[in-house]
Amino acid sequence: MVLWLSVALAAIAFAVATRVRGETDRAATLADRTRTYYLAAGAVERAILRVQSNLNRLPDPQMRFSFPNGEALVEVIPETARLSLNVGEPREFAALLVALGAPPDQARETAMALVDWRKEGNSQFDQFYSRLTPSFRARHASFLNEEEALYLKGMTPELFHGNYIREPNGALVRLGAFKDCVSVFGTTGRFEVNTAEPALLVSLGIPRPAVQQILRLRSMKRIQSMEEVASLAGPAAAKLRLGGNSIYTFRATARLRRQDGRLSDLRHTVSAQVKFLPLQLLPPHHVLRWRDMADSEVSQWP
Repeated sequence: MVLWLSVALAAIAFAVATRVRGETDRAATLADRTRTYYLAAGAVERAILRVQSNLNRLPDPQMRFSFPNGEALVEVIPETARLSLNVGEPREFAALLVALGAPPDQARETAMALVDWRKEGNSQFDQFYSRLTPSFRARHASFLNEEEALYLKGMTPELFHGNYIREPNGALVRLGAFKDCVSVFGTTGRFEVNTAEPALLVSLGIPRPAVQQILRLRSMKRIQSMEEVASLAGPAAAKLRLGGNSIYTFRATARLRRQDGRLSDLRHTVSAQVKFLPLQLLPPHHVLRWRDMADSEVSQWP
């Protein structure tokens, strides 16, 4: 009986110790996630102040910040690098969707559904939406955010969020995401060459090999003159520009520094859509939208 009682008590003690260790690890992970979040949020604020201090100068597409407890990389994306959801034409959206991998027929239908979503009056697409479960009605008004495009006929999660394909050599390659190429504050004129998504550049008529050369060029240094890409883009160079307007997206990805000095594998990405105002106003910028959880394909670190 004493032996059985000892075995039972040992089992109970082992279970309690395992549970306590699991809860301790879970609490530590939650604490690290919270610290990483505030590290990314602080990096966004720091990048905003840096851009705000010199609005007459082209901001760097990426800013790296080192903090005592970690590192952060901030992507600075002007809204002129994205196609306007509320002003773009069907042919522009169709070309973009084809560049993202959609079949031409699906791309044309989705482009027409997108334009119909923002127009007043009933249409044939309303009948399609009414037959869905659950059913809904198109807003027939301007897009308020990019996520509304998920409801469009023909739009798929893979097109909207991006997907991966496997190349013949076995490597996984991420296709572009529709959400990264469009914006409610975007443009339809000329697109910022340093930060425009590859799929958007392809949709402008730039050959894919030329787009890859542009990507390699801007990965080495910021493109500061259109002459650097004129020969690569060809006639489509007329659709490119340098710099943005008054609205930028700041997307920060942070990693904590461990006690041994190496960066943690835990990452957190936040983003802020910011409109800069005249400096005489207080505050001189306004956050239009803040995302606590954002997506980023950051691969380079300080």
